[in-house]
Amino acid sequence: MDVRPTGGRVRRAHVPVTGLNQRQVSMSENDVLRRAVPKTCAIEHLLLAIAVVSLGWYAFVSISTAREQSALARELEQIRFRASASPAEPGRRALTARLAPRTVIGRIDVPRLKLSALAREGVDVGTLRTAVGHVPETALPGDVGNAAFAAHRDTFFRNLEGVRNGDEIVLTTTSGIYRYTVTGMTVVAPTETSVLRPTQGHTLTLVTCYPFDYIGAAPERFIVHAEAIAPARPQ
Repeated sequence: MDVRPTGGRVRRAHVPVTGLNQRQVSMSENDVLRRAVPKTCAIEHLLLAIAVVSLGWYAFVSISTAREQSALARELEQIRFRASASPAEPGRRALTARLAPRTVIGRIDVPRLKLSALAREGVDVGTLRTAVGHVPETALPGDVGNAAFAAHRDTFFRNLEGVRNGDEIVLTTTSGIYRYTVTGMTVVAPTETSVLRPTQGHTLTLVTCYPFDYIGAAPERFIVHAEAIAPARPQ
């Protein structure tokens, strides 16, 4: 360091420190990066774990649902076979006698939409996870009144998004095969239960959540209205 007397005052020579400051800044940035990398890796690992668990759960639910639907299909065919061998409309007696929760009701098909699913009695969480649910205390297919069925919009009733007037709906039950034609669609609030009221004819109501692409608990309900293709009788 150069120190020279200048009029009784001591003046210190200027020493450039720019290079030192740049090195310090560079070292600080490297420290920040080194600290950030482990955190980033931890987040990536966490997201990967969540994805793996989600895929595993989806696969488990899908396989369980497929097995349940296959078992229901076999049970339906067995009941229909026994009913066909018994006198005096045994199918209707078998159906009405089996309306305990989770009782097999039949199969719903909408041919144009390639929708096909087995239905059970009840609309509880367990039932709707593996089947379409027949709304308790509504009419049964083939009976006078309003037969109502519900299912999730992201599983069995996913294809209802494309339904239109005139589509045919076929219900194969233990008492026979019943055909309906779609007459309209409405969107209502979850608290609107008038769509389930009894009717004087042979009607069918399908219920699912709406909008179809909504993430989370959907705020509305999508209703499909259908009427029996006269005459409504077992086949």
